Amino acid sequence: MIFEKLDFIDQLPLEAYPKHFGTAYKPRATPKRFRSNMMLNPLNLKHLNRIDTMSADMITLNLEDAIAPARKQEARYNIALFLSHLQKSRSFIIVRTNPLEEGGAEEISFLNDFGFDAIRLSKVKTQTQIAQALTLLAPDKELHISLETKEAFESLGSLRFDPRLTTANLGILDLLTSLGLPQSLITLHNPTIDYILSKFLIDAKRAGIHPISFMFQEYHDTEGFLAWCQHEKRMGFETKACMGPKQVAIANSVFGVTPRERDRAIHIKTSFETHAKEGNNGFMDEVYGFIDEPIYRDALLVLQHTQGGDDA
Repeated sequence: MIFEKLDFIDQLPLEAYPKHFGTAYKPRATPKRFRSNMMLNPLNLKHLNRIDTMSADMITLNLEDAIAPARKQEARYNIALFLSHLQKSRSFIIVRTNPLEEGGAEEISFLNDFGFDAIRLSKVKTQTQIAQALTLLAPDKELHISLETKEAFESLGSLRFDPRLTTANLGILDLLTSLGLPQSLITLHNPTIDYILSKFLIDAKRAGIHPISFMFQEYHDTEGFLAWCQHEKRMGFETKACMGPKQVAIANSVFGVTPRERDRAIHIKTSFETHAKEGNNGFMDEVYGFIDEPIYRDALLVLQHTQGGDDA
């Protein structure tokens, strides 16, 4: 926990918040993989107080549509207060802002000096918005985007012109509305939803952007969430948006590397490198059959994903 007691915050008027900001600055997170991205409401002080101990690989502090306009300043100050007393966290911490023209620009400018890892910009449509956000954003922080509009869905592959834009989060409810499609389409194996997921995944990968799949709204339906995670892993996704700890545990398990997968990758890596020293880059292995350079590269990718978190 960041604070032992939260009583003092309940007594603070908004104008008193800046007097209580601390001087801590969390070191930049450097995980090698992301399995779970948990959304957190900064008006929930008990949850906000535990961002130093949560098991989510990513935590997104949400300033956008879950916060009523009358409470956005309070939410922004809560984020600043807790971040300024946060010494460390295993999670990669993101702040989801409003669109630039709806308060996002002010939110970025206000929060820039606090210790977090990325800004997530909502309702992106154009390169111009990306450029404006990057101009405002501190150079040590990444830019993530919420893909929620038909314009961004169509042009995702061309939005990345700066390496600080690293990640896109699929906001499927808003995207469907933007496309004029009903949300009732969101069912497993629906061909339209699978097309959206596939296009988003491939366009993001082709552009060098990390794609994060959408949030499953039925928090207590853990079987449904598990089924979506398994389906999306088969498609090629590595990260799932999560509503809370129950979903985080499932996503971390599904998108983690199992001991069997890790052992296979280690065997292939060791065997290939041994044969390569003898000038043989394609050979029959007693355990896994034919191994060549593409199979070796895939094993390296698996091993890369075992770094930066606890394996399943």
